[in-house]
Amino acid sequence: MENRWDFLQWLGPDASTSVFTRLDEPADLVRASAVSRSWRRFVVEHGLSRSLCTRKFPEVLNFSNVINESNADVECSSSYDWTSLEKSTDDEPFESIQNTLVANEIVGGLPSYWSSGGQNDTAVPETLTYRLISDFCVVDEIKIQPFKAFFQDGHPIYSSKFVRFRFGSRSRKAISAYTNKSLQLDHSEKYNWTYVSPKFAMIQENVLQSFKLPHPVVCIGGILQIELMERVQRQAADGLFYICVCHVEAIGRSLSPPFQVINLLTPGSMALWYLRRSCV
Repeated sequence: MENRWDFLQWLGPDASTSVFTRLDEPADLVRASAVSRSWRRFVVEHGLSRSLCTRKFPEVLNFSNVINESNADVECSSSYDWTSLEKSTDDEPFESIQNTLVANEIVGGLPSYWSSGGQNDTAVPETLTYRLISDFCVVDEIKIQPFKAFFQDGHPIYSSKFVRFRFGSRSRKAISAYTNKSLQLDHSEKYNWTYVSPKFAMIQENVLQSFKLPHPVVCIGGILQIELMERVQRQAADGLFYICVCHVEAIGRSLSPPFQVINLLTPGSMALWYLRRSCV
């Protein structure tokens, strides 16, 4: 039988590491680890899985440490729902952000949408802030449907010109302010953003428009904020510019349980809590 040589021994650790880091998909690295015990040991000892994870999902670098909780029983279904967090609106509750969670344009015989307040300046932006299904998830794309005011002359569509997305968590200051109503926070103090997307162009059409992120994004903290930029539609009744949204969807998958995110005392610092699953 011919002698068989492990190329890791031929190349040495530095060159072998360079070869393994060319693998861009987790499944390929797993397959390589399954070739032999020596290959698996090499992948583990050189932290190649961690390196690949941080290359594909740089957001996880925001974790200062990982807490491994063994023998912990956790629920096998999510205890959270996709809900809206906050946004002032032109006519509460008829034009509430809650309406954007409903796919139908008509609910109970009435139009279902969110509307901003009116502005003379088209450059004034708006933000819609949501809590996702869990505090640790991967998001691939966002879908937004601008609202078409079929009850107004000409059936105008109140879209923004551009849109941008932020992912992150509530700040510790915001959590404290929730219980201590006397605390007043600036908008920039409420959240810790771990990812900000490029700016996407929207079209003036009453359709569910898809915005695919440049790569799947790990949302740490479960907060999604949609920034709507540049108003394009003036309302004939008052001459002001508005932005209206009919429906919003976030497409992705939850990583909780067994993972939970914990805000630490240091501002912007978080820990990943791993709960070993024990489903019954």
